[in-house]
Amino acid sequence: MKLRLSVPDQVQEILNKFEKNGLQIFIVGGVVRDILLDRPLVDWDFTTDAVPEEILKLFPDGYYDNKYGTVGVPGDDGQRPFEITTFRTEGGYSDSRHPDEVKWGKTLEEDLQRRDFTINAMALRRASLAQGKPAFELIDLYGGEKDLKDRLIRAVGDPNLRFGEDALRMMRAVRIGTQLKFNIEDGTFGAIKANADKIKQISAERVRDELLKIMASDFPADGYLLLRNTGLGEYVLPEMEAAFGVEQKSPGRHHIYDVGTHSVEALRHCPSTDPVTRLATLIHDVGKVKTQRKYPDGRITFYNHEMEGAKISEKIACRLRFSNEQKEKFMILVRWHQFTVDERQTDSAVRRFIKNVGLENVMEMLALRTGDRLGGGARETSWRLEEFKKRLLEVQKQPFSVTDLKINGRDVMEIKKVPTGPMVGKYLQALFEEVERGLPNEREVLIERLKELSL
Repeated sequence: MKLRLSVPDQVQEILNKFEKNGLQIFIVGGVVRDILLDRPLVDWDFTTDAVPEEILKLFPDGYYDNKYGTVGVPGDDGQRPFEITTFRTEGGYSDSRHPDEVKWGKTLEEDLQRRDFTINAMALRRASLAQGKPAFELIDLYGGEKDLKDRLIRAVGDPNLRFGEDALRMMRAVRIGTQLKFNIEDGTFGAIKANADKIKQISAERVRDELLKIMASDFPADGYLLLRNTGLGEYVLPEMEAAFGVEQKSPGRHHIYDVGTHSVEALRHCPSTDPVTRLATLIHDVGKVKTQRKYPDGRITFYNHEMEGAKISEKIACRLRFSNEQKEKFMILVRWHQFTVDERQTDSAVRRFIKNVGLENVMEMLALRTGDRLGGGARETSWRLEEFKKRLLEVQKQPFSVTDLKINGRDVMEIKKVPTGPMVGKYLQALFEEVERGLPNEREVLIERLKELSL
């Protein structure tokens, strides 16, 4: 099969250099898949019979600092680097993570047979110009094109061997299936279930990255369910497993699902596109497992489940090696998701809410709450929540600390004739407390009030 494609100039230059030097060069991997699916093209990867030293002679500005034969060539104008890798054939994988030995291969066929899935094991070889565009021959040894048409994720060869080589491939199957809305082929699915425990051998950072990519997809709830159905969820998010079957339905309460099902539905309806917020939405009620209390009259309570959930979220964040920023956000969203929404709340109460969650997390907190409500069976968000959003926008304009006042320490020292020291801070704090009670945060007003103050 031949394809006529318009490719970036730098891709053409890479192909030209190899061909002029009598070397084989092929476009491989996910970009071939995305070309056939007419998806945006991000990463351009190549494979060649040239060894790294030969590649570096062609591209002196390239870099090579790994044992896998991959040379990075800087992209133009800040684009992602192009990765060019020598044909490889690999030895055993005793740790289900890294090959025990990497050998340079001699043929493209050797290189393609070690790849993960058929849809990622296709290659393009430049043929000739056709109607003014470069023509490429599609090399498809494992039926990847057909699997694309059938919307299937299928391992290359024996899936048990592929997952034994690198157990992260199981999560990649779930992630790619989620992103593309593909099914996992039965044999591949069964092999994931049989080998799911091997994911424990993979570094937390690699697992985290795949999980957050699932959360960042268009279908994060379906992605999590697929993760769970393959058996991987038990090892990636074991805390969630216990939430399924935990009853919530209680007289006078709106819940129609158990905790686990509600959490998935909350994720499905969360309007945020941020993966950390989405993951927080998924696990926001995980503290209910330990705090559930049942009473003879049929009532079920979960007092302080948000505090218990915050502790659990910290453990999850640490286990998955979140950055400090991600960890803090994750914990805050879980800890404060039970915030009160009441039209009778004072501005001071609203300011306390903003201080608790952080100004930068306010909209994400509201997104979680929206998912929480809709995920409980409500048809729309509550009018109270919509009114609360409007209040937040107004209150955000108000000062949140002494530093937000329209006067500063120099004004205090000049007007009150006090030296640098604690008294300056006391005057500013007194003014701030009056602003919180309604005094306008306007420079002229604050100066006049400062003149009247006596401490």
